[in-house]
Amino acid sequence: MRKATTLATALMLSAMASPLSAQEAITTTHAGLQGDLAGTLEGTLAQGTPAVLIVPGSGPTDRDGNSPLGIAAQSYKLLAEALAQRGIASVRIDKRGMFGSAAAVPDPNDVTVDDYVADIESWADRISQASGGQCVWLLGHSEGGLMTMAAAAKDPSRYCGLLLVASVARNLGDVLRAQLAANPANAPLLPEIDAIIAKLKAGDSVPAAGMHPALVPLFAPQVQGFLGSVFRQEPAEVIAAHDLPVLILNGSADLQTPAADARALANVRPDATLVILERANHVLKQVPDDTSAANLATYADPDLPLAPGVVDAIVEVVTGSDAS
Repeated sequence: MRKATTLATALMLSAMASPLSAQEAITTTHAGLQGDLAGTLEGTLAQGTPAVLIVPGSGPTDRDGNSPLGIAAQSYKLLAEALAQRGIASVRIDKRGMFGSAAAVPDPNDVTVDDYVADIESWADRISQASGGQCVWLLGHSEGGLMTMAAAAKDPSRYCGLLLVASVARNLGDVLRAQLAANPANAPLLPEIDAIIAKLKAGDSVPAAGMHPALVPLFAPQVQGFLGSVFRQEPAEVIAAHDLPVLILNGSADLQTPAADARALANVRPDATLVILERANHVLKQVPDDTSAANLATYADPDLPLAPGVVDAIVEVVTGSDAS
């Protein structure tokens, strides 16, 4: 039965912190890569110790949850440290072609959902082998949630369950279209936008030469393969493709993935644990008020702790499951 956890309940689950675990570099690779994928292990991989793979969100988001596009919240690093304090090991990773995983592929834009799933499988095997053959929990944040859902749908036997944090419930083509339509200035471009999304979803390409110049940066040829593969993913289908334990966690102050998405995912999986944390935002920080300025200010504050209840919700699901 789905369980909606309030902030007050989550706070009561808090435990006393122990000293931080030392960090350790960890790598993996597979036949589809030219070099190693890199990550950071927090805690100890051992039989009987739960292990979580933290899959980052969209764009150039690094293993700590930061991005050169103005994000320095350190959300994944803070989460990994907190999980280690609670006896849960984690591996947070750099995506292929980026940061420590730059040598894995020559072009980080030349990627598809299937490629990311292959990388997740490689990481899961690496972690499982180091921890006595145990299954691995997948934690996907934002776009990473979609990647973990796709991985679990492909081969649920590898994984203990899904920890979906700020994950979308709608087709990302529909999300993108809605975002563009929200700006009245884009109204003349909507027919072309609809046509481009439909073609990419069908597996076709769209030449930049015939595209409106304002749309070229968004639908550039070098990212069309990735966009098409993402547009073909239906969150409601992939989350329902298995019966693994699922946590669906969202903040009520998330400007990028509204809590309505979390509720929609939970409607598809009524057995999931649904947690909506009041005043938590997309980078898992607590916001002081309802203004966008205050919300976005937390994106650049690495010293601000994670919102109350984030860690407790994850720990409760991971340690309360009978998966092994």
